[in-house]
Amino acid sequence: MISVAHAAGTAAASPSPIASFIPMILIFVVFYFLLIRPQQKKAKMQQEFLTNLTKGSEVITTGGLHGKITGLTDTVVTLEIADKIKVKVSRANITMDANQIQAPAASCKIGGG
Repeated sequence: MISVAHAAGTAAASPSPIASFIPMILIFVVFYFLLIRPQQKKAKMQQEFLTNLTKGSEVITTGGLHGKITGLTDTVVTLEIADKIKVKVSRANITMDANQIQAPAASCKIGGG
């Protein structure tokens, strides 16, 4: 009779170490192309936008303030948010150019008509 240990060893060969890492490698590749790469691309575009800010540009902050740039330093942007009302905002908190926002295509009517 054949012992159980001997039968188990000959019945199935253990997979190679490389074959066991292939699913992990595939998962990493998928994560890279679906998550990491787009985030890096977006961060690069945002950094370019922040370095190209100029006086007179209308921008939006992360807090939702809309204003016109009246002063710039390396780390601080001075925004005029209303007549003679200026606020200083960290340059990193500028989100986008205000001209990028599109107006709604059609007005919404409530009720019949």
